[in-house]
Amino acid sequence: MTVLVVEDDNIIREGLQISLRQDGYDVLTAATQNAALDTISGNQTIDAFLLDVMLPDGDGYTICREIRKKSDAPILFLTACDDEVHTVLALEQGADDYIAKPFRIRELLARMKAILRRVGKDVVQQSRIAIGDNELDLQAGKVYRNQKNIELTAMEYRLLLIFVNHRGQTLSRKQLLTDIWDEAGDFVNDNTLTVYIKRLREKLGDFEGQPLIQTVRGIGYRMEKQRLL
Repeated sequence: MTVLVVEDDNIIREGLQISLRQDGYDVLTAATQNAALDTISGNQTIDAFLLDVMLPDGDGYTICREIRKKSDAPILFLTACDDEVHTVLALEQGADDYIAKPFRIRELLARMKAILRRVGKDVVQQSRIAIGDNELDLQAGKVYRNQKNIELTAMEYRLLLIFVNHRGQTLSRKQLLTDIWDEAGDFVNDNTLTVYIKRLREKLGDFEGQPLIQTVRGIGYRMEKQRLL
């Protein structure tokens, strides 16, 4: 699922990009109205939009109107203007929700997921992912090989989701430890992480002679991109 983030503040834009990718979304970004309109005109597969109101060369309302000419994809406005006039204007242009800055990233993600669920486009509905010879069923929270369930512990499953959400990216051990801590609130040290990765590799098996979770020497680990089923 692809989300377009339109935000002229570099720190906010990059923070949203990282957080959305960690939650399993593909992310496009734009810092201006014109860049956003160019992206929209050249991409027919954007599933949701996060729009800042005030932009250097225009505003999010104009972008929202252009989106609504051809798409009913969810739109959530981000703005420092927390008053009734701006809220009403955003909704009248076709927005689905509105959140004022400064916002908590988890609240924003929760609101967006709620909108996506209402329109039947939650990222979880990507449903199944092929991981080598295995199949990850996101809705059931289970992994199968030849239709037989592979028993994963809760921590192993959380670790697998982190790799799946970062398919094709190299993750450092520090990043993995941080993400597991954020997700579970459980203490995991460096030695324990090594054990979890070893066990997860063994349970998933190899694919075409290579481990599904590959070691990138001196950096961390990577899981190559897999297929959606």
